[in-house]
Amino acid sequence: MSSLVLNLAGLWNSGPQHWQTHWEARHPQWSRVPHREWQTPDKDEWVAELDRAIAACERPPVLAAHSLACTLVAHWAASGSPHKIAGAFLVAPSDVEAPSYPAGTTGFAPMPLLALPFPSLVVASGDDPYVSFARARAFAAAWGSDFTMIGDAGHINGDAGYGPWPDGEQLLLDFCAAHQP
Repeated sequence: MSSLVLNLAGLWNSGPQHWQTHWEARHPQWSRVPHREWQTPDKDEWVAELDRAIAACERPPVLAAHSLACTLVAHWAASGSPHKIAGAFLVAPSDVEAPSYPAGTTGFAPMPLLALPFPSLVVASGDDPYVSFARARAFAAAWGSDFTMIGDAGHINGDAGYGPWPDGEQLLLDFCAAHQP
């Protein structure tokens, strides 16, 4: 499979034990979209960076987003960009309106809740500290996304034990197979 996946790390970037980092090592045709400021990202700047990365692709990519980057994808979809993607794989979308959400981001709230104009899948955990299960399900419904709950998996990151995460990798490969030409 020669799928083109753009990884979108969340707030603070995805470290060496994160599934995105492991998957990039296993799939050289998958790459992480760079971002200038991982600690205190600005929504408008990040949307523009994402748009440039999508424009540089030879064909519409699948976006594999984690945490705040799921919100980034929803903001990008609402931006009016002429560029197309094949779909979005949205893991552990964080709730930028929740009291538990870390301070320091600019422009991400309110949470964008418009239907996404491309196929998408939200993968959520029952005990994510950055989004309640009910809110994750509500995001998926508003975005028109398919929804998969993988149990109590924390924030579905390296700290929660989701390093290589082969089950997630297979979910993404299946998603790519269904949505990329």
